[in-house]
Amino acid sequence: MLKSPDMLIFFCLVGAAGALHKQWIPDTNYENKTNWDKENVPCGNDIVQFPAQRKVSVFVETTHAVQEMKLPVDGEFILDSGAGFYVVRGQDSGCGAGVTTQFKDSESLQWFNPALWQAAATQDDLQRGNFLFSVHEESVPCQYDDVVFKARSSFRVDTSSSQPSIPVKSVSVLGKKFDSGSEFSHYLSSRSGQLQFEGSSALSIGNQECGDPSGCDCGNSVNHQQICNSVTCASLTCKKPLLPVGHCCDVCGAIVTVQYAAGFNLQTYRQRIHHLFLVLPQYNSIQLGMSKVFKSQRLMGVIPSGTSPEIQVLIVDGEKGTLSEVLARDIVKDAHSHGPTLGITGAEFQASSGSSSDQTGGSAGMVAGVVFGVLIMITLIVIIVLIRKGVIQLPSSLPSLSSFVKSSDVTDLGGPLDHGFDNPIFDQPNMLPDIPGVYATETNNSISMTQTGVHFVNPVYDENETDFI
Repeated sequence: MLKSPDMLIFFCLVGAAGALHKQWIPDTNYENKTNWDKENVPCGNDIVQFPAQRKVSVFVETTHAVQEMKLPVDGEFILDSGAGFYVVRGQDSGCGAGVTTQFKDSESLQWFNPALWQAAATQDDLQRGNFLFSVHEESVPCQYDDVVFKARSSFRVDTSSSQPSIPVKSVSVLGKKFDSGSEFSHYLSSRSGQLQFEGSSALSIGNQECGDPSGCDCGNSVNHQQICNSVTCASLTCKKPLLPVGHCCDVCGAIVTVQYAAGFNLQTYRQRIHHLFLVLPQYNSIQLGMSKVFKSQRLMGVIPSGTSPEIQVLIVDGEKGTLSEVLARDIVKDAHSHGPTLGITGAEFQASSGSSSDQTGGSAGMVAGVVFGVLIMITLIVIIVLIRKGVIQLPSSLPSLSSFVKSSDVTDLGGPLDHGFDNPIFDQPNMLPDIPGVYATETNNSISMTQTGVHFVNPVYDENETDFI
């Protein structure tokens, strides 16, 4: 969240163009009143309870008075300089009547919950509260990000997922930065590490920064479903809600899609969007997230044929998304005007109002692809029919269609076709006995034999016969 006297701007850059810093929001600090069931930090007349069977690491910043304290079976206090506890004799005049207050359970906090992270471009921006907006997948640490747990705090996080490991660039705990796997593994084996981290997936430390100026994939698409399981989507009132790639919920706003070529630099483009548009007063409520995504390609608009990288610019500004559409049009117009110098080959947008930079381009392209495919199929069928009828003659050097058809005497299994039992009388012409009046002779054609079989003439129904016995 970038603050200035006149505006509040949200912006996100894909974590690959320069690693972002993702900071874990919850803590298990004693002084944080939200960690207590009574929503107040205990004082001298209170009885303090920690869940007996829960693991917890509690950071204590100062000295605290208590009436009584019940500790967990497995836990620790991390005491800042000068911090500690003491028991009050009698009543603490500034505490009230005294209550029994319990420390909240922190074991249900999931790594892949996007609401539990804050993103910033630098460590200083984290300290100043200049947080960035992004799609849900990129709200959780990406494979090139620096993960930060606040210096003077403790925590407990569950890293369980369907993947064996969670790759990140580095992890900072209690002010110490770990950027090598061996060093961090040593910390995880410590008492504090065991109480702060749990779960089936191990953090993999030491990823290098992305070397692609156009950005790199965040890497969280494999965890999309788990990320979305902890997201609650709001009901929307806009005409045509949009679903950005990497997001769990439909939004009211606009999505700009930018196609690029060699020479495109995501960092440079981010700065351009900021200086040209986001500094303007009319865009002071805009939330804008930029990501490198991979769009499915379809042959003739129907058949899947791989993916291609694109830059997705998500713009939201409120319930209707009207202002988002205005900014989207400005961004597309700028891309069309200065695309060659920026390495941009094309740009288009969709808005939740139903508008787009090409109202019919997408659907028309799809229809054209389907029609084209159908015409090709019809043409092939007509050609095959004409060849079989002899209207079209294939060159003698090409095999005929009949060569691709199996012989009628061969089964699908490759063996000879079974015609049933042999009849020695009719299977061979020379074996027919010479019985007058019954079998075929030169003057009696009651039976005729051809290559297709034996044919009988019934004199009862023969129109040429007038008498019969």
